[in-house]
Amino acid sequence: MSAEASEAARLKREIAEKVAEYFRVVHAPQPFVPLRTRVHYAGRVFGEQEMVNLVDSALDFWLTLGPWGERFEHKLKQFLGVRDFVAVNSGSAANLTAILALMSPQWPEPLRPGDEVITPAVTFPTTLSPLVHSGLMPVFVDCEVGTYNINPQLIADAIGPRTRALMVPHTLANPCDMDVLGELVQRHRLYLVEDACDALGSKFRGRLVGTFGDLASFSFFPAHHITMGEGGGVAVRHPDLARIVRSVRDWGRDCWCAPGESNSCGRRFGWQLGELPPGYDHKYIYSNLGYNFKPTDLQAAIGVAQAARLPEFCRQRRENFQTLYRGLLKYEPFLLLPRLDPRSDPAWFGLPITVQNGVDRGRLVQFLEAANIETRQIFGGNILKQPAFRNLACRIHGTLEQTDRIMCDSFFIGVYPGLTPVMLEFVLQRFDEFFASRQNWA
Repeated sequence: MSAEASEAARLKREIAEKVAEYFRVVHAPQPFVPLRTRVHYAGRVFGEQEMVNLVDSALDFWLTLGPWGERFEHKLKQFLGVRDFVAVNSGSAANLTAILALMSPQWPEPLRPGDEVITPAVTFPTTLSPLVHSGLMPVFVDCEVGTYNINPQLIADAIGPRTRALMVPHTLANPCDMDVLGELVQRHRLYLVEDACDALGSKFRGRLVGTFGDLASFSFFPAHHITMGEGGGVAVRHPDLARIVRSVRDWGRDCWCAPGESNSCGRRFGWQLGELPPGYDHKYIYSNLGYNFKPTDLQAAIGVAQAARLPEFCRQRRENFQTLYRGLLKYEPFLLLPRLDPRSDPAWFGLPITVQNGVDRGRLVQFLEAANIETRQIFGGNILKQPAFRNLACRIHGTLEQTDRIMCDSFFIGVYPGLTPVMLEFVLQRFDEFFASRQNWA
């Protein structure tokens, strides 16, 4: 090692020590004060290593996706056990990348505009928007109160002659019935895209969600299981799709050179594709409709530290869920709690609740919020009632009766690792206070 490199390494060690010290001073846990401290439904949970990695990356000044990105992708690929994992800049971009990859002319049997994709009506907008923007026809199926997922028993009858794919979210990390979905996609030769943005670490029959579909999307927004600030990723099962996914993420280019490289294939000026003249620079040949969906290396550096904590985060989510679930069981006549499938092991994103037998959701939600306990609706509710989607060209299979009930009567509270035992106890006490007086809710 040269003298300059040795000095740089020494300085980095000193900076890392100072960053860790700064974290311990500035980000030390604060005491919980009931009614004053916000009990968040979700949030970032991080330690000194995340900040050390971030500063280390900044000192290298790579900025765009680079060495930390490769490490992050490798860690997620190992965790999921998939063929490939491609980092992108958001879960929304992950969904769009997955759909555009399945529509690629490089894919042997691509989706085409007008093809139908079955999806639930209880959803997040950016699960649906890629279908709309790509000219695909959404086919909406009702959901189940209790699981808040697409009703698996309704899917078979919703399949028509133009149906080509299923796009299904695992709502709040509760896995869909992958036995039914797996049988349907095999029998009808459908593509399966899992929106696992809420569900990193959840399992069905011991297998991680996001590994069943042809493609799966993940989100690393601060509310999710791990965070890069902004960020997402696509899990890929087929090797040929992996290259297409990376192409879509990287402007749609045909070239697969990493940043800073120029001739990985050894024939940069030896290609002839499309109607371009022979020898056109491979770095400027575009074989897919794509965008720049890359995250930065600074974000990936945070993700590397977060990925190491993922098993512990999932364990804490499960424990927090069980604490709240057990504490709320006594109110089951009035609160419909999540339906737990013995085949599943969710790494819960939140604890969903549906009010019943005279309880008004608005009153309960406001009672919790008045105590600084955050609540959230089940995403878009019936997405077709949202202003942006009211005149959507689509097909609706059957009624959306249960979807509307979820929209009107359901909400969820947090279980994320930042919640302490005293916070969870306070949440349960607040429910006790609500139900102690019938005036609160009747």
